[in-house]
Amino acid sequence: MNILITGANGQLGNEMRVLSAAHPKHRYFFADIVEAEDVYRLDICDPAAVSAFVTTHSIDLIVNCAAYTNVDKAEEDEVTAHKINAEALSVLGGQGIKVIHISTDYVFSGNEHVPCRETDPVAPRTAYGRTKYDGEKNLLAACPEAVILRTAWLYSEFGSNFVKTMIRLGKEKPQLGVVFDQIGTPTYAADLAQAIFTVIECPIWHPGIYHFTNEGVCSWYDFTIAIHELAGIKTCQVRPISSDEYQYKTPRPHYSVLDKSKFKKTFDVEIAHWMDGLRRCMKKL
Repeated sequence: MNILITGANGQLGNEMRVLSAAHPKHRYFFADIVEAEDVYRLDICDPAAVSAFVTTHSIDLIVNCAAYTNVDKAEEDEVTAHKINAEALSVLGGQGIKVIHISTDYVFSGNEHVPCRETDPVAPRTAYGRTKYDGEKNLLAACPEAVILRTAWLYSEFGSNFVKTMIRLGKEKPQLGVVFDQIGTPTYAADLAQAIFTVIECPIWHPGIYHFTNEGVCSWYDFTIAIHELAGIKTCQVRPISSDEYQYKTPRPHYSVLDKSKFKKTFDVEIAHWMDGLRRCMKKL
């Protein structure tokens, strides 16, 4: 197959580029809004540009890793977030080919007390969550055969993310306050990328919505402690604080754990624990 991977300059897109070498059966076309080495420039919000790219390169499958992910800025500019996270999905889904799309735990309220299943009711509380959920609906309306993977707490050795920030702050500051009352699962982008290749290479195409994160749960505070231990940072005291103390501009989910049973059963895979993913990422960092 000829596979178009959008958002190639982001965390997940970069991990897809790295892993593609281990999956040489297919030909990959990496694209982003900003052209780079081995990355085509493509605006996924431009129907004519997307259609021309798909036709010119005989694309058989689109993997959409592109997204507007700045939760706070999305509140201030929901129009732009909606264009990228929702309207573009009608464009990608309308090409007459299969699509794999990455969504988020933010489609849920974040007030749950048990891991969310794909069939649970959604209730996004933020502009980011609303636009991502609209994207899911738009994609399934245009391409009922699409696969949607919801994930959470993504990090990698590429781009800006929580792991890199905590390493930098741990080296710069004698003390850090980190939220302890938000629970979720850190997800190594390389493991999510491998999950995408699992979907691509499965002999049977299984459309629908799935949840994928690493296994296990922790708080942002627990996550930071683990990051500092693996990074050998001993001079920074990490102090647990509440969400109210941090005073977020935009509400954050208090419980972001996703039930991965459907993905594991459908594709017959085991998923690594978040600590295992973190260790592998830290070795690369």
